[in-house]
Amino acid sequence: MEWSKLLSEKRVGELFGKEPSELDSRTAFERDYGRAVFSTPVRRLQDKTQVFPLEIHDSVRTRLTHSLEVSSVARTLGREVGNWIEVEKHAIKPVQVHDIETIAATCGLIHDLGNPPFGHAGETAIQTWFKRRLKEEEVARAQGQAHDADPIFSGLETRENEILRVQYENDFLKWEGNAQTLRLISRLQVLADFYGINLTCATFSAACKYTAASNDTDASKKIHEKSKPGFFASEQETFARVADETGTAKARNPITFLVESSDDIVYATGDLEDGVRKGALEWEFLKSELLTHAPDDAGLKWAIQEAEKKVKYKPGDKPVPNGELAQAFRTFSMQKMKEAAFKIFGLRYERIMNGDYHEELVSDSECEAARFVDACKKVGQMHVYPSSGTLKLELMGRKVIHDLMDIFWEGARLCGTESAPKECKNGFEGKAFELISPNYREVFKKALADGKLPERYCRLQLVTDQIAGMTDTFATTLHKRLMNG
Repeated sequence: MEWSKLLSEKRVGELFGKEPSELDSRTAFERDYGRAVFSTPVRRLQDKTQVFPLEIHDSVRTRLTHSLEVSSVARTLGREVGNWIEVEKHAIKPVQVHDIETIAATCGLIHDLGNPPFGHAGETAIQTWFKRRLKEEEVARAQGQAHDADPIFSGLETRENEILRVQYENDFLKWEGNAQTLRLISRLQVLADFYGINLTCATFSAACKYTAASNDTDASKKIHEKSKPGFFASEQETFARVADETGTAKARNPITFLVESSDDIVYATGDLEDGVRKGALEWEFLKSELLTHAPDDAGLKWAIQEAEKKVKYKPGDKPVPNGELAQAFRTFSMQKMKEAAFKIFGLRYERIMNGDYHEELVSDSECEAARFVDACKKVGQMHVYPSSGTLKLELMGRKVIHDLMDIFWEGARLCGTESAPKECKNGFEGKAFELISPNYREVFKKALADGKLPERYCRLQLVTDQIAGMTDTFATTLHKRLMNG
């Protein structure tokens, strides 16, 4: 890969014939950041779950505050890496250092746009809705019983290519928030056309966390960028054209590694801080658990010592300033982890540029903070994410999403075309269809008109678009109004 191609200022829409937009005083990548900041999907993040669904306390992170933090860390890491590439590798010009940090900041801001309500629990709920419907149909057929006359994946069959059928099905059975992010920024954020917020190819490329189609993922997870679907069939052509423009082929953009490590650093430490503020953890217990998982880690011990020194805390003090200690610990931890990520990027630079590096920076065996980051994640998995209140809300979220998908599918499976049955005019189906976002319905109708994808695929995607675009509050409020008044 070459930075001259990786930093392509051509916009995604131009790859499909859209006229270049007028220039202003900002660089192309600064305009990307501005477009992201002012976009509707970014605003919706303020009411989407980071760890604790429907959280009312301002001190606990939402998906928006998490994304702002990732953007900040990614900008700093991008600047440091850019300076290193310019000074040590002489591979970029001084002005391009700013380009790299701006792209990283934008991708940090938009990296979670595709996440549905209720965080990863919502993502799983969408997958299980499709798996449940498919399983019900398979059981009914095996028992020779009458089943749904309109099977969920009926119409995705293609005689020409069995691989396509598998991909179409897996786009829903393995539905992924990261792939939905690419769909949002390139298609669903309808302004004057159907090119989304029309980012530069450089920024779009760096936003591609995964690089495999849903039928080409790596079950062994040895190749990290193929461990999850990176794009849906609906965006596969866009992904391919951007990869050709930026010269990444099927490899990750180097800036992607910086954004991903920033995300890992922020959520590994920030989720623990939130857990303390929510009362799921106390400082002494958190410290003990971290040292249990990484007893000899110098970076962890340093962060703990510096946090207690900053707050002037000594074990045995009463009362214990748990929140202040957790905040100070998060600050010093992020400093140590960021330094380690920067160092490992330098060590792996040649492999990254050759497309031969298939790991994560902060999980690399030679990363000085690998055990530190892993310990933080393990404590979060054991003591923060399974808290009673969170589990109850996630279970509620699953019910909300499944019920809403049932309702929206009633409308999406029939309506939206001139040949739609009469139920779409004054029946339940038509009313359900009218509840779906007008923007998403327009994108759906355009997809039908283009004829590149099976009609059933477009109809299923209309449902996932609608669900993924909802905030936590909107989803629960709509569910209450539709299901029990």
